[in-house]
Amino acid sequence: MKPVIGITCFVKEASYGNWTRDAAILPSAYISMVDNAGGIPLIIPPAGDMTALLDSIDGLIVAGGPDISPESYGEEPEPMTTEFYPKQDFSEMGLIRGAMDMDLPLLGICRGMQMLSVAHGGKMHQHLDTTPGHEGHGGFAGESTEHGVVVEEGTHLSSLMGGSFTVNSLHHQGVSDAGSLEISARAEHDGLIEGVERGDKKFCIGVQWHPERKGHDLLFSGLVEAARG
Repeated sequence: MKPVIGITCFVKEASYGNWTRDAAILPSAYISMVDNAGGIPLIIPPAGDMTALLDSIDGLIVAGGPDISPESYGEEPEPMTTEFYPKQDFSEMGLIRGAMDMDLPLLGICRGMQMLSVAHGGKMHQHLDTTPGHEGHGGFAGESTEHGVVVEEGTHLSSLMGGSFTVNSLHHQGVSDAGSLEISARAEHDGLIEGVERGDKKFCIGVQWHPERKGHDLLFSGLVEAARG
């Protein structure tokens, strides 16, 4: 049996056919990567408490998306924190905490890594270009750039991906404090946290980049293999 992998999505105004209206959105690359890795993708919308679905899936991907509401980590919005959806935060936070309680394999991508960190007591840099030491970190607002990351030896991430490689950068916020998570990778040029994980779980990895756009299929195959168990 193929494992079922839940993938969170977000709701945003979108154009399709002759219509422009709110839609539940997920880039199809997530679906392709899960399918290619041998899993069955199941899209999970941010519709309140979605934890009842955890009994019906074998693994979870918390996907990229808009900023996290600063209220989630005890701060007020700064000028560049303008697009956030507390209802999505509530839904994904419940899924993350439920998945951790069940030891359900989890992969957090970009916003998903940030949510995973906040769920473990972490905090955020709200805008990297105004954060000392991280100015010009990488692309955002539709622009994509690349940079190297250095991975900590002995981590789950290093066993899958090796000690260093190139990633894409499409985010204006970053994790400033990973809370109780283990930091598994940092950006080569400015030390920003780029990977987090929990070694006490079957599979719990968060990455700041977008592996579905970089062809980093080993992260998806690793999640699917863990979900088979």
